[in-house]
Amino acid sequence: MTEDIAALHAQMEAAAAALDFEEARRLRDRINLIRGGASDAQAAAADTQGLERQRPGSMGLGTSRQRVEPPAGWVPPPRPDLMTRRRRDRRG
Repeated sequence: MTEDIAALHAQMEAAAAALDFEEARRLRDRINLIRGGASDAQAAAADTQGLERQRPGSMGLGTSRQRVEPPAGWVPPPRPDLMTRRRRDRRG
């Protein structure tokens, strides 16, 4: 398996040196699939065109949560007035 990865890595670097970045991307994805546990045949047959990679710097707490889009026409409620406090009347 490491021989296959080494050969694919050499092909990927050769493709990048020849400015064939699409082929280099395809080989990189194939290497990642093999490292993830797929067989060489499964990795060669996989369609990785629609994979979205994690963006650099996006690792950390809460980054895997989806961002919620508010519905159309939604207006946030007004903020409370910080100069007033809600106190109960202490008179009986």
